[in-house]
Amino acid sequence: METSNTRRPAVAGQFYPGSARALREEVKRFSPVVATTQRAWGVMVPHAGYKYSGATAGMTFAAVQVPETTVLIGPNHYGLGEPFAVWGEGRWLTPTTEHQVDEDFTLELLKNAAALRDDHLAHSRDHCLEVQLPFLGSLHLQGRIVPIILGSHHRGALDEIAGAIAATQRLLGRPILIVASSDMNHFEPQKVSERKDRLAIDRMIEMDESGLMDVVEEHDISMCGVGAAYVMLKAAKALGARKAELVDYRTSGNVTGDFDSVVGYAGLRVM
Repeated sequence: METSNTRRPAVAGQFYPGSARALREEVKRFSPVVATTQRAWGVMVPHAGYKYSGATAGMTFAAVQVPETTVLIGPNHYGLGEPFAVWGEGRWLTPTTEHQVDEDFTLELLKNAAALRDDHLAHSRDHCLEVQLPFLGSLHLQGRIVPIILGSHHRGALDEIAGAIAATQRLLGRPILIVASSDMNHFEPQKVSERKDRLAIDRMIEMDESGLMDVVEEHDISMCGVGAAYVMLKAAKALGARKAELVDYRTSGNVTGDFDSVVGYAGLRVM
């Protein structure tokens, strides 16, 4: 039964194929078979159209174990709704998947993070979390999600949300994967974007969320999900993560052949 708590796909047929068959084939094409996966507390994956960033997302998800609950964090591209919004209950649909919201987790988050609000409007049009679901569903068909979207880089609020994620995991006692959804630098020449992106990636590999935010601000790096990466790193460290690795990096120029104005895509895992 469909209710107001059902989030239907907003970008099927745009960012990824709209038919279930074509989508399954695309996800499979971008998801390498690996001999072993590692337990990770977090990953960062891109959220562009699959033709541009699907390979990076697929490689990154394939490199980690996906547990029952995934905390999805991304940037609010449209400025709708509350600045810090969680979808508190119900389910999210794509052509190939149905993900129940982990309502136990969202309830505790709302208790422990005053900045967060249960708000559907903020999530209604955005693609940044939706595009991750077909990859997650291919790895854990019955997996539950905690969708969080951020419309501000206020560090006090981000710290509070990261702390609440870690505290909720410890309270509930079940494994989680924290997924930060972010593209890297936007619409500059290849060499400029590679240099800027390397500055940000180095801070993430060093597990330095404050340094990441600083370098993005100081060097005008248009990394749209820096707040999500900040929260993911801080929460993962609080849960015991000790290292981060770059899984893949590429730009849109690798697909289009246009290196004068590119968008960067990076996949990292945090363990």
